[in-house]
Amino acid sequence: MKKITIAVSATIAALAIILGSTYNGLVNKQESVSESFGQVQSVYQRRLDLIPNLVATVKGYAQHEKSTLIAVTKAHSMASQYMGKTSMNNASNFKQFSASQSALSGALGRLMVVVERYPDLKANQNFLALQNQLEGTENRIAVARQRFNSSVKIYNTAIRQFPGNLVAKLSGGFEEKPYFQASKEAASAPKVQF
Repeated sequence: MKKITIAVSATIAALAIILGSTYNGLVNKQESVSESFGQVQSVYQRRLDLIPNLVATVKGYAQHEKSTLIAVTKAHSMASQYMGKTSMNNASNFKQFSASQSALSGALGRLMVVVERYPDLKANQNFLALQNQLEGTENRIAVARQRFNSSVKIYNTAIRQFPGNLVAKLSGGFEEKPYFQASKEAASAPKVQF
């Protein structure tokens, strides 16, 4: 009887260690996803901070391009609205955040087409500096989104594989996270018209 008690105790202890270790691993992966999302938001915020200066610089040269400048300003406003409210745990908010950032990217693309029409603006040192910063930020956004998606993959895999799936279901604190995905507009090449 004593051997059975020891065997049961050892089995329970081993199970507790495995479950505890799995739980801690899931928490670590979940925090990695949160950190990655924070980096994505940080570079999006950097872009939001640059846009008013870029618009002001272009506005000084291209007064009659109001529709493009208004579109950028509206997209900037919408993207700013979702910056602080976005949660990876709410699919609808995450989708709205992603859509607002895609709309801003599209508006910025149209603004750069307008810039091509103004050789003096393209030579302006302030504009060149802002454009370089914005291009660098766009690259940072791409890298941050890629890192976020990699973290999400590791996390989502962990909560779906055994024994992580058991721990995730038993604890109830681990939900699947959404990936950043390309917008529908990204599937077709941009059309540039002069």
